[in-house]
Amino acid sequence: METKDIASRIDHTLLKPDISIEKIKALCNEGIEYGFAAVCVPPYFVTQSKQFLEESKVKLATVIGFPFGYSHSLIKVEEAKRAMDDGAAELDVVMNLAAFFSGYDKDVLKEIQSITQLAHLKNKQVKWIIETGLLSSNDIRKACAIAIKGEVDYVKTSTGFSGEGATVEVVQLLRDLLPKKIKIKASGGIKTREQAEALIAAGADRIGTSSSLQIVGVPVATI
Repeated sequence: METKDIASRIDHTLLKPDISIEKIKALCNEGIEYGFAAVCVPPYFVTQSKQFLEESKVKLATVIGFPFGYSHSLIKVEEAKRAMDDGAAELDVVMNLAAFFSGYDKDVLKEIQSITQLAHLKNKQVKWIIETGLLSSNDIRKACAIAIKGEVDYVKTSTGFSGEGATVEVVQLLRDLLPKKIKIKASGGIKTREQAEALIAAGADRIGTSSSLQIVGVPVATI
């Protein structure tokens, strides 16, 4: 793949706790300079990031219920509303894993439906993070069935904070289980161009990574 084609699939991400507005501004500038699909920032920095990205084609993404997903559903819905009001175009929403592992599938579905319907009314997109590194194959199948009913735009593999990140095998399984209209975002532990290309070949539409510059060949010394 050409570098520009890889860049156009990357969500350039900065979600660690030890960040600052200066680092967020740099992230946005890099998103513009290298033609990344989106930048993904904490909710606190959405308003400022919207200003930094003004008049660019780079989309603004943020996270909801991050990183563990077990906040109360009403809180997550309000978080989503605020993020969109602040300027986020894409919401990376962590599944309520505690509810999922408790067998409360109806609660899991109701939550993601509430957020997705709200987002779609505002022409925004939802990427649903199911944390595949913590799920069995049967769990992944069940999560994908919920994703289909919830009409999410993407199923995202991982937060990068729990369990194993994206693998070729998991992306292939997701692609087999999901209809074409639901895209796949691979994330978690993606640090090299080779990894990114393999995941794209397996069916990933987006790559979430904080190693974006290395992947597109920017010398480490300049980062």
